[in-house]
Amino acid sequence: MKPKHRRKEHYYVKQPKSKSQLGLIRTDLRGHFFEFLTSSSVFSKKRIDLGTRLLIESIILPEKGWFLDLGCGYGPVGLVAAVSNPNLQVVMVDVNERAVWLAKENAKRCHVENVDIRHGFLYKPVRDMRFDTVVCNPPVSAGMQVVLAVVKDAPKHLEKDGLFQIVLRSKIGSRRVLEQSGKTFGNVDILARKSGYRVLLSKKS
Repeated sequence: MKPKHRRKEHYYVKQPKSKSQLGLIRTDLRGHFFEFLTSSSVFSKKRIDLGTRLLIESIILPEKGWFLDLGCGYGPVGLVAAVSNPNLQVVMVDVNERAVWLAKENAKRCHVENVDIRHGFLYKPVRDMRFDTVVCNPPVSAGMQVVLAVVKDAPKHLEKDGLFQIVLRSKIGSRRVLEQSGKTFGNVDILARKSGYRVLLSKKS
C-alpha cells in the first residue's frame, strides 16, 4: 500500500493545525533593513514573494492618517509602511491566528509603536473604522469571491479621496479585479507592473 501524502495546509485558515516551523527572512525594503519571523501555514514563509515586494516598493503612502493592511500575513507590508512613515497609524488584519502572532512579534522586532494588529475575517475587525489608505495582497487561492469582496467593501472603509491599492498576478484574476475596481470606484489605474504582477490603484471620490 502506498503511503498517504498529507495535503499541505492552506494559509487562509483561522487556526492552523500543522506544527509551527519557524523561519527568518532578512531583506531590504524601501531603503530599510528588516528581519521577519515566519512559520509554516502562513503565506510565503521562505521569502518576500514578488507580488508583496512590488506592492511595498510601489505603494503610495499618505503623509499622515490611517493605513489598513488587509490580510497582513506575518506583516511585511504594514510594518514597512509603519517604519517608512511614523506619522501613519497602521492597522493590520489577518484571519490566520498564527500570522497575527507573527506580525505582532515582527512589530516588536521593528520597534514600531504606530501599529495595531487584529485577528479576523476581511474587514470585520475594523467594521467601524475609516482609512486614508487600504492595501491588500489578497488570498487568491481562497477563491475569487473573497478577492472581489475585498474590492467591493473597500469604499465603506475609506475616507473621501482615500486610496485602495491591491496587487495581483497579471494572469490570475487581474482582469476581473480590474473590472470590479472600475465598477466599484468609478476609476482604476495600473500603479506598477513587474515580474507578472500588477498593482492596481483606485481612489474614492
